[in-house]
Amino acid sequence: TLSAVLLGACASAPVPEDYATETPTLDLSRYFDGDLVAHGVFTDRGGKVVRRFTVAMKGRWTGDDGVLEEDFTYSDGKTERRVWRLKKLRGPGNEGRYTGTADDVVGTAQGQASGNAFRWAYTLRLPVDGSVYEVQFDDWMYLVDERVMLNKAVMSKFGIRLGEVTLAFTKNP
Repeated sequence: TLSAVLLGACASAPVPEDYATETPTLDLSRYFDGDLVAHGVFTDRGGKVVRRFTVAMKGRWTGDDGVLEEDFTYSDGKTERRVWRLKKLRGPGNEGRYTGTADDVVGTAQGQASGNAFRWAYTLRLPVDGSVYEVQFDDWMYLVDERVMLNKAVMSKFGIRLGEVTLAFTKNP
């Protein structure tokens, strides 16, 4: 029946712990330390690429506190900058957990790393045609090897999927 299919679909949604045994192990403070570049696309609900971009990134950490500077250049020539302030949480129940803030993020982003994966959830203030919308991101990153990480993020508003961002990060040696 439909209800059994829907329940089964909900039960199979991934969680970070699903990747606990996957390697290489993702340590955000190690991966996002130094210079990186990312190439990405934004696709609409139907899967059409509507925007391409590159991101030059520089990360630095002091203990459990990190800063990740992101400079976006879009295919239409527009640029954008986001500076994340990240914190690795400590203590019982906080294994692999991180928080983050940025000027265009509403409140505090919450994330959890496990194995080679990291899930990051946050609300972003997104300017579109003179208006600003608050949209939710369900962001998954997967470390492929010591230099490459893939990122897939679903963007939604009021629970309605608006599109997807797909990125490939490369860490400079």
